[in-house]
Amino acid sequence: MTDIYDVMAKITALDTDSIEQARARQAQLTKPAGSLGRLEEVAVQMAGITRSVTPIVQRRAVVVMAADHGVTAEGVSAYPKDVTPQMVLNFLAGGAAINALARQAQADVTVVDIGVAADLEHPQLLSRKVRRGTANMAREAAMSQAEVLQAITTGIEVMENLAAQGVDLVATGEMGIGNTTAASAITASLLNVPAEHVTGRGTGIDDQQLTHKVRIIEQAIAHNVPDVEQPLDVLAKLGGLEIAGLVGVILAAAAHRIPVIIDGFISSAAALVAVALAPAARDYLFAGHLSVERGHRLILEKLGLEPLLTLHLRLGEGTGAVLAMHIIEGALRTHSEMSTFAEAGVSDKEA
Repeated sequence: MTDIYDVMAKITALDTDSIEQARARQAQLTKPAGSLGRLEEVAVQMAGITRSVTPIVQRRAVVVMAADHGVTAEGVSAYPKDVTPQMVLNFLAGGAAINALARQAQADVTVVDIGVAADLEHPQLLSRKVRRGTANMAREAAMSQAEVLQAITTGIEVMENLAAQGVDLVATGEMGIGNTTAASAITASLLNVPAEHVTGRGTGIDDQQLTHKVRIIEQAIAHNVPDVEQPLDVLAKLGGLEIAGLVGVILAAAAHRIPVIIDGFISSAAALVAVALAPAARDYLFAGHLSVERGHRLILEKLGLEPLLTLHLRLGEGTGAVLAMHIIEGALRTHSEMSTFAEAGVSDKEA
């Protein structure tokens, strides 16, 4: 089995020479300095990630991890857990929002059953089930330490296979009824904030259900007493298999110097754990968008990430992250395809 600590040890700092050369190129392009705003920052960060002064993206992918959550037995979601396997089949049939947006972005969709509580078969499904959904975290730990390590390892192996296929830009996506409850519990614990500050409406629950959801999260934290200094303990006791899988995807991508666009609240909870485990992984991340889920902004602030888009999304699946691929590609095209002042024969400011 892959050793996650060996993978984390391979995550290094961004390449400073490439960053400096990319900044120098930006200063020479036919535009006022800084006039492309964050596109310039994105291009420079991509240079540091890839060790290329003018990086290009040749193959894009979104990894959608799917799993069920035992805590749905507590009535925390507006939808029944049967929706998880149904949506997985929808992804595989190409009929979900992520499929439409991935087609537009020319990104491959990799769907992974890492813990769906149903038997699923499809030629394009990666069946990597660790267990049939987590336990009910309101009453016991969601996973064992062995299971959480297996789920992270699964994510690592999925990402390493994509890297071997030439994927050089990856987005994180997920599916799992009840997973905003798990993400809220993880966030409240790792950020040391009250559950009510990071808990949102998920699939669309009403005020009464929201109050109940907060109470269940508080119960889960109080019952399991996660060690907030040990992110794997928090993840095992309060997390989800798909969240753990995405932790592995992020760690492996960073180890291979592949940029990761994180999606919404659940994906960002995975990023929070990944960066707690390997702080250097943070510089390989782009925040695709800002979700309407209450805890998402707090995670991004903790990670020091500014969202590329704000579209009031709360769907998950990787939708916001795949939309942000267009922003990153735009940043790289302006960076590499624009002429310099000298090439274009245009007088710069000093001239």
